Amino acid sequence: MRRISRLTRVAVGVASLALAATACGGTSGENGDDGGDGKGLALAYDVGGKGDQSFNDAAYAGLQRAQKEFGYKTADIEPTDGETDADKEQRLTSLAKQGYNPVIGVGFAYGPAMKAVAAKYPDTTFGIVDSVVEGKNVASLVFAENEASYLAGVAAAKATKSKTVGFVGGVDVPLIHKFEAGFEQGVKDTDPKVKVVSQYLTQTAEEGGFSSPDKGKAAAEGQIEKKADVVYAAAGLSGQGVIEAAAKAKIWAIGVDSDQYKQEALAAYKDSILTSALKDINGAVFALAKSVEDDKPLTGTHTFDLKSDGVGLSDSNPKFAEVPGAKEAVEKAKAGIVDGSIKVATE
Repeated sequence: MRRISRLTRVAVGVASLALAATACGGTSGENGDDGGDGKGLALAYDVGGKGDQSFNDAAYAGLQRAQKEFGYKTADIEPTDGETDADKEQRLTSLAKQGYNPVIGVGFAYGPAMKAVAAKYPDTTFGIVDSVVEGKNVASLVFAENEASYLAGVAAAKATKSKTVGFVGGVDVPLIHKFEAGFEQGVKDTDPKVKVVSQYLTQTAEEGGFSSPDKGKAAAEGQIEKKADVVYAAAGLSGQGVIEAAAKAKIWAIGVDSDQYKQEALAAYKDSILTSALKDINGAVFALAKSVEDDKPLTGTHTFDLKSDGVGLSDSNPKFAEVPGAKEAVEKAKAGIVDGSIKVATE
């Protein structure tokens, strides 16, 4: 088996990552009913679905890019409320049977279903975002969220005037712990006097932690009452409520995954979005689609980190440059993470 040999940068948001790769495995199969006939890319969305202006929409941007470049048919399927692993397995199976290749599960919740389905369709390339699934025909696309969050913490520490900042996590799971750990470390390394107030919206995704703007808004309002004047949300669609609450209170919000300052649905609140911690899900989805199109499907685990521009921090809001010392501190922190002098915690 040969895995990716190098990372090639392409511009998307702050920066996007494309993978120029060689990999093991065959090309698309010939039998459409058995999957893998090269029809095109299919996405199965995570909780919150398309329109979250964050995680899922970043994946959709990658799909649109692949569709435009390769001219093939695509599909993107929404999740259902309260769905089980069996429901996810049925969704992935349907897409593979229809011949879509690759088939990507957007979110760690697809892990068990993908492991089961990928084994049944060896000629189809599967991808999963934010989880590692072992399989000869599976590409696991994971990110150094803690590194991007560290930069967000640096920015928050420079921007706060009350010396209190907030973190809102969608669901109390290890993936979101990475966001919190990086953010808190970035804050404390920049200014130990700044207090971080953290809150998780739910214990499970089924309770709506990633899909309930009202929950995000209520959590942010509670943190604002505790004097937080910068609030960072890693909560998918729920983050929209955090941003709304921040705008109403005239404090700073920090977005996540996509450059939320540029999201049309958030235009009414954009002046309150100081920056966003970015994950190049767009670039990762496109890279997997391109590898299949080139008959060199990616497999194995691929980590998108700060060094490869797979994560980063946006500076689209002109007001970011007006925060005293923020830009310089972020650049210094980025250099430290890349050269290894700064080790960012994951929990």
